[in-house]
Amino acid sequence: MDSSNLLSITTFIYGFAAFLYIVAVVFKKPFAGRLGTWTALAGIAGNISGIILRWVESYKIGIGHAPLSNLYESLIFFSFVIVAIYLVIERSYLNRTIGAFTTPLAFLAMAYASLSPNISDRIQPLVPALKSNWLIAHVITCFIGYAAFAIAFGLSIMFLFKRNYMKEENHILKFFPDVKILDEISHQMIMFGFLFLSAGIITGAVWANSAWGRYWGWDPKETWSLITWFVYATLLHARFMRGWHGKRLAYLSIIGFAAVLFTYFGVNLLPGLHSYGQ
Repeated sequence: MDSSNLLSITTFIYGFAAFLYIVAVVFKKPFAGRLGTWTALAGIAGNISGIILRWVESYKIGIGHAPLSNLYESLIFFSFVIVAIYLVIERSYLNRTIGAFTTPLAFLAMAYASLSPNISDRIQPLVPALKSNWLIAHVITCFIGYAAFAIAFGLSIMFLFKRNYMKEENHILKFFPDVKILDEISHQMIMFGFLFLSAGIITGAVWANSAWGRYWGWDPKETWSLITWFVYATLLHARFMRGWHGKRLAYLSIIGFAAVLFTYFGVNLLPGLHSYGQ
């Protein structure tokens, strides 16, 4: 079995895990939630194995680079980090309802990578600008940050549901964590993601200097990365200095993740030096 087939199977495993988490919440079936955890762990195993196998395959065909160089490979890694971080949160807070709002994001990313006709899963040689030791550091830090922001987005959606409808007789919301806990975990994820996004921008600047002879050139990808950084910097400033919390920060978190998605996907439609997602 090659890496693409293994990762396609992993896509369906993640989809089944998301389905089980949703069933556990909607129908109050704790067993489905426990099964969802084990299924997510199986997905993690398949995801890691697929990444390693793809790396080995690249050496076998004489290319030999980390599988982080195009949109397909980045989506695979993005999905892995989302599920990995979520499982840490699940173990820490002993609440599986969060999985119903986070594992679907990993499934959608994997499904887009595996099933979209516009994305090739073929292992390709690196263009000269990508042949750098900074590739792994830059991509890993950025996508750990993106994954943390994705989880914060899911938590913000949960927070808004819980806050707006908790006075109603809704059995589903009773299983959600308290709004204060949701707010706090979301804040922790944003701080965590902000640190890694900052590291990603710094490593990217160093890489740009070695590849193109300048640290910053206002390329669309660079510009939108900075915009995303400022959105989350504003959110953290509002919380620390203004005492904002709850609903206002949940909306800022959603806006921030929209900026992440545009940085990730939207700027690929614009002309620029970054052909990463092409």
